[in-house]
Amino acid sequence: MSEGVDTVGMDTPPRLAVDRLLDDRETRIIVCCGAGGVGKTTTAAALGVRAAGRGRKAVVLTIDPARRLAQSMGIDSLDNTPRKVETVGAGDGELHAMMLDMKRTFDEIVEAHADGERARAILANPFYQSLSAGFAGTQEYMAMEKLGQLRARDDWDLIIVDTPPSRSALDFLDAPKRLGSFLDGKFIRVLMAPAKVGGRAGMKFLNVGMSMMTGTLSKLMGASLLKDVQTFVAAMDTMFGGFRTRADATFRLLQAPGTAFLVVAAPEADALREAAYFVERLAAERMPLAGLVLNRVHGSGAAQLSAERASAAAENLEEGGIVDQESGKAGLRDSGAEPTEPTEPTEPSEPTEGDTAVVDRITAGLLRLHAERMQVIAREQRTRDRFTSLHPEVAVAEVAALPGDVHDLAGLRAIGERLAAGVPAGA
Repeated sequence: MSEGVDTVGMDTPPRLAVDRLLDDRETRIIVCCGAGGVGKTTTAAALGVRAAGRGRKAVVLTIDPARRLAQSMGIDSLDNTPRKVETVGAGDGELHAMMLDMKRTFDEIVEAHADGERARAILANPFYQSLSAGFAGTQEYMAMEKLGQLRARDDWDLIIVDTPPSRSALDFLDAPKRLGSFLDGKFIRVLMAPAKVGGRAGMKFLNVGMSMMTGTLSKLMGASLLKDVQTFVAAMDTMFGGFRTRADATFRLLQAPGTAFLVVAAPEADALREAAYFVERLAAERMPLAGLVLNRVHGSGAAQLSAERASAAAENLEEGGIVDQESGKAGLRDSGAEPTEPTEPTEPSEPTEGDTAVVDRITAGLLRLHAERMQVIAREQRTRDRFTSLHPEVAVAEVAALPGDVHDLAGLRAIGERLAAGVPAGA
């Protein structure tokens, strides 16, 4: 039996034992992945808070553009440097948090792997500035780079990664290879050829052998941009192999036994379809899957009352309702009589027909709300069952839907408790 999994009956998936996963000192990296908008950032932050409370020295790396993590942890702002979260931790436990700055991370790579003059030339190059700020896949690649840097420092015994909010959750795995392929591709090699030949021979090669190609590229890209690209390539020549090497090393790190992937989803068809695809991809890449975190699951403390019975009861109450009858002071005003005050305390009177009708209407409304909730629960259950039928081996932790957003440490602790329980409230 794998760590972090509790087995249950044959009709339900195994329960993901989150605390067991966090307490396992062999677990050094937890990657929270999944489609956008399913609560990856909140899950990553809650895991970090709970891990620190259980004695781990953890760091949470987030790539969330909404910057909710800093607010939840009581930090003014997060940047590319891990910052300690105060009042979190037990014993030797600590929590640090940071937000990926992809351009700053790219700059750090250049500064670390190029001499001063060449590094300044690269950082000032217009093509590099565009590449580092917004090239497709750069954010995901830099997330992998930063993960590798954090692991190499060995300052934390647990790194929790909140993957980028990409169009597809698979971009986190694919982007480093795509960027590495671009940097090692034919186009780059052609542009690098003059620099590699060097001197007059290089210029002759550029002027004769590449005249037709550069003329076409100048029309497509513009002469200024082409020059920027060629200057960038010449300056980066010695660094290209390092990008691929580091990407491959981090990819192997993600495959290592000390890494655990948590696929995060909501109990909705699209989110669980993406989750199923990710589970299959992780298996194909031989990456260790710990389980599925299912966020925003609805439950009920009165699940024994079905939607059908609740709707029928509401209908009976509404059909039998009585229109309010005028009574009390209104009736006295109509008759012209003055109300009299009782001289002695009286026993509470029996409910009038009007009072009963009001209660019936309120009760019918509550019954209809319950019926709607039970229909939502049934729909979510069918969606979960379809996922489980495809992947019965995947351990699941269900987290109850909350009435509002998480905005402080207390909320993150509450999410951590729900994660550890693994089942929604009222289920």
